[in-house]
Amino acid sequence: MGKAASAKLQPQGCTHLQLRQLMRRVARLYDAEMAQAGLKTTQFSLLTALDKLGPAQPGVLARTLRLQPSTLTRNLQPLVAAGWVEQGPGADGRSRLVQLTDAGRAKRVEARQRWKSAQLELNRLLGDARVAALHALVQESLVLLATDPTEHSDDEA
Repeated sequence: MGKAASAKLQPQGCTHLQLRQLMRRVARLYDAEMAQAGLKTTQFSLLTALDKLGPAQPGVLARTLRLQPSTLTRNLQPLVAAGWVEQGPGADGRSRLVQLTDAGRAKRVEARQRWKSAQLELNRLLGDARVAALHALVQESLVLLATDPTEHSDDEA
């Protein structure tokens, strides 16, 4: 490989800044769609996790979402207030369970359509091949940067 070709492969600029700029633009697209369902993207992720897990102890939910327990508690509050999630007693007097309500399941279905619209718009803007390549690069990078060998990438929201 010639000197000119290898120079083209050298990263230019700050990777952190470039990734943050890309993430902000992608997040705006998803945030706008989620707002149409009355949710934030983080709230949709919580509803989706609870839909997959079923009734769950808050600690299990926090670990699944890789959140601090205090962050989970704070993020659950508006969902409980809206009637989409309920908290109740667990198997013993010291534990609690959180679960979706029927209204929460319906809200998740509505929001899932908005999420799909955002993904289709991103695919349209970037092209399917570029999005697929981006996904592959991100997945490979997550594996290479994992601090815990058992850590894997997050599932789709």
